[in-house]
Amino acid sequence: MSKNLAFYVVVLVLFGAGTGLLINLGSKLQPDAASSRPATVAQASAHHEMEGKATGGGIAHSLVENARSPLSILLLQVVLIVAAARGLGFLFRKIGQPPVIGEIIAGILLGPSLLGAVAPSAQAFLFPASSMDALRMLSQIGVILFMFVVGIELDVEHLRQKADAAVLVSHASIAVPFFLGTASALVIYRRLAPDGIPFSAFALFLGVTMSITAFPVLARILNDRRMSRSFLGSTALACAAVDDATAWCLLALVVAIVKANGLGGAALTVVLTVLFVAGMILVVRPRMSRLLRDLPQSQGGSVGLLAVLFTFIFASALCTEVIGIHALFGAFLAGVCMPPDSHLRQFLRARLETFSSVLLLPLFFAFTGLRMQIGLVKGWESWAICAGLIVVAIAGKLGGGMLAARWTGMSWGDSFSLGTLLNARGLVELIVLNLGYDLGILSPQVFAMLVLMALVTTFMTGPLLHLRNAVGRQEAVVAAGGPESVVP
Repeated sequence: MSKNLAFYVVVLVLFGAGTGLLINLGSKLQPDAASSRPATVAQASAHHEMEGKATGGGIAHSLVENARSPLSILLLQVVLIVAAARGLGFLFRKIGQPPVIGEIIAGILLGPSLLGAVAPSAQAFLFPASSMDALRMLSQIGVILFMFVVGIELDVEHLRQKADAAVLVSHASIAVPFFLGTASALVIYRRLAPDGIPFSAFALFLGVTMSITAFPVLARILNDRRMSRSFLGSTALACAAVDDATAWCLLALVVAIVKANGLGGAALTVVLTVLFVAGMILVVRPRMSRLLRDLPQSQGGSVGLLAVLFTFIFASALCTEVIGIHALFGAFLAGVCMPPDSHLRQFLRARLETFSSVLLLPLFFAFTGLRMQIGLVKGWESWAICAGLIVVAIAGKLGGGMLAARWTGMSWGDSFSLGTLLNARGLVELIVLNLGYDLGILSPQVFAMLVLMALVTTFMTGPLLHLRNAVGRQEAVVAAGGPESVVP
């Protein structure tokens, strides 16, 4: 027997015997009266459960109970949601659509719209009401990190270079759909607005939902089509960045008005928001470059960098949540404050975007799907209203952006492509809609209609760009001398 093995056996025997002796001595300290007291209901139940576990049925019951624990339910939800989101996302990428559409649809399919209608008992087991708070909190963390990445991708220097066209086109593509959205509120307020919500809050929020552009989805579409560095692509990115920044400011104002108690509270919230934004842009942002440049040498490299950044992100989110405009705005501003260092931005996107988009954002899609009930949109009147909202969204965003781009001197073809890109809503629209649902501004029926609008406007982006490219190629052939001049 080797020296190490002998030592191992001696340790086990010696300390095992010693532990048994201590337990035997300690049992004598137990009062004798404990054995004579009648067992309580809890003790009797525990004793019965222990006896039951000795049988095969007891073991099965124990396994089922373990599977129903909050942690088991949450882990099962994560496994199911991530698998469904990745599978459908991969499928939609194969057909030329952004994966985010498949991920959103995966969340809807897991909700009452499909799973709840086909197998209500399975849906009740997988997504019990008691688990929704944990799922919601995890999804909010994912959205906060996502909005930080959106802020990182807002290239301020790029905006300055294309300020004229970007500001004109983006603000036109906000003003027109915002007006049409508030006008739509006149038609549907009495029928669909929740009780107790003033018309001003409902109309302003509906205007904001019509004005949103999915900047991250647009960036991915341009990158997949190798259009990011083209004139149209760079202009679209600049317009979308200004568009989103302006829309988020409008949304912050609407949320401040809705959440504040009276005009005085709304004014205080707006003032605090302005001060916070000014402090972040004018004070924090100029100092972030020097801080993050020196940090890797003084804080142990990338681990220290990420620790400081996580603290900064969540502290900024906490500030805006306390102010009363939502944590998402703080996370977005934290991203905007990042220095214009391409290596740093690439490092942060690689670390944060992958983690949030693969694991946490699918939880947000599922949470949205669990809220959405397509069955609430029933009857020809409801579907007519839903179709009307979709038409208003397309006309305001695509039409307004296209006409404004044409005014700046772009061709009709490029103007149409730019309006099509700005019309994509995607994930950012879902974030806004969930915010409105949480605030009680949107009823479940309106929420379902607007989620369908977000899906339709995002889904149509790819086919419309394909159509525009096909028409452009045909025009080029005709300009070269007609189809008969082309050698087959």
